[in-house]
Amino acid sequence: MRSLWQEHAGRSDFPALTTNLKTDVLIIGGGIAGILTAHFLKEAGVSCVLVEKDRICESTTGNTTAKITYQHGLIYHKLLKRYGVETAALYLKANRTAFDRYRELCSSIDCGYEIRSNYVYSTDSRKKLEDEMDALSAIGYHAAFCETLPLPIDTVGAVCFEAQAQFHPLQFLFTIARNLNIYEHTFVRELLGTTAITDEGSIYADKVIITTHFPFLNTHGSYFLKLYQHRSYVIALEHAQQVDGMYVDENRTGLSFRNYKELLLLGGGSHRTGKHGGSWNELRSIAKQYYPDSEERYFWAAQDCMSLDDIPYIGPYSKHTPDLYTASGFCKWGMTGAMLSALLLCDMICGKPNDFAHVFSPSRNVIKPQLFVNAFESAANLLTPSKKRCPHLGCALKWNPAEHSWDCACHGSRFSSEGRLLNNPANGDLKNL
Repeated sequence: MRSLWQEHAGRSDFPALTTNLKTDVLIIGGGIAGILTAHFLKEAGVSCVLVEKDRICESTTGNTTAKITYQHGLIYHKLLKRYGVETAALYLKANRTAFDRYRELCSSIDCGYEIRSNYVYSTDSRKKLEDEMDALSAIGYHAAFCETLPLPIDTVGAVCFEAQAQFHPLQFLFTIARNLNIYEHTFVRELLGTTAITDEGSIYADKVIITTHFPFLNTHGSYFLKLYQHRSYVIALEHAQQVDGMYVDENRTGLSFRNYKELLLLGGGSHRTGKHGGSWNELRSIAKQYYPDSEERYFWAAQDCMSLDDIPYIGPYSKHTPDLYTASGFCKWGMTGAMLSALLLCDMICGKPNDFAHVFSPSRNVIKPQLFVNAFESAANLLTPSKKRCPHLGCALKWNPAEHSWDCACHGSRFSSEGRLLNNPANGDLKNL
C-alpha cells in the first residue's frame, strides 16, 4: 500500500551512517518537518545532519492529502474562546507566513503547485460556520460564506478561504532534500543528552531536534499525555469528479475532497488509532453510491498526532532540556504546521527572537479536557488483558483488520502482523509475537 505521491515520485537514496560524526545540530526524523528544518538551517549556515530510520517521507508525510492552507477546520472560533483575539490573530499570522514561504519555494520547483480555494463545510450545523465567520471578522480576516458546494453530499454551507494551494509533496521535498546532509536506514536507538547512538556509529551534536512525528522520549515533556493519534484514509478515484477546490468537513470523522490531475482524492473513515472506524470500506461505499462509474487507482492511510488544544507543540522539548527541541501535534494540518515548525526552530537554534514562539510552546498550560480523555484511555488499555503489549509503555495492542496491524490505542504505536514497527512512539519491534 503506497500512496499516489509515493508511486509518482520514486524513492529517495541516501546512505546509512557507518561511522561516528560531529555536528552542530542533529535532526531525528525524515518527514516534512525535519527536511524543511534542515533546509533552513543550511541556508543559515548551521552545520546540520538529518537521520531517518527508514527512508525519508515514507510515513505520514508520504500519506498526506497535501493541502497547503491556513484554514484549519473551524479553529479560529475555538482559539478566540480559549485564548482571546491576540492569540487567534497570531496563529493566523504564523500560518500565513508558512503559506507564503511555500509559495516562494514552489515558484522554482516543479511540484504541481496550484492555487485553489479551501472550504470547511458542515453537514448539520450552520451556527458553527457562522461562529467561525464572526471569529475571523474579529481578528481581521475576510472569509467568504458559501451556501452551496459542488459536492455529492448535503451540506448547510461552508467557510471559504480563497487563494490557498495544493501540490505534489514528494516532488517538492525530494528536490529540497537533494543537497542536504541526510542518512537513511539510521535508527537512533538511544539518546544520551545530545549524543545519538545508532547501530553503526554515534552522532555528537550541540543541539538535537526530534521530528519523529510523535516525540519518543518519555522522561521529558509528558507527550504521552499531551498527544493522541488519529488515523484517516484516502482513495484516489478515476472518472469521478472535478471539484475545483479543496473541501473538508468540520467534523474530524467527515469527508475531504480534492483533485490531483484527473483523480479525485476522497478522504475519511477516520478514527482514533486502536479504535474502530470506517476505514476504506466507508470510502468505497460512498464512491459506489455517488460515483458509480469511477475506478479506484490508489488507496492509503495516514496517521496524525493531535494536541490538547489544536495548536502544535513547537520548541524546546521541555523546560529542563535546553538543547533539545521538537515539533509535533499538527492536528491533520501538517503542511503549514511543518513549514511553521522549520521557521520557528531555525530561529530558536540561531538565537533569533520570534513573535509566534510562545503560542506554540510545548510547555504551555496542558490542563485541557482532552488531557483527561488521554489519561483515561491509557489507564483503560494498561488494565486490558492482552498477551500482546506495546513496548512503549506497556498498553494492550488491538488487531486492526482493515490494515492487518497491531495498534496501540494509548499513544498510537503500530506494528505489522510480523511485529515490525510501523508508527512510533515505540522505538523498536514487537518481541515474541
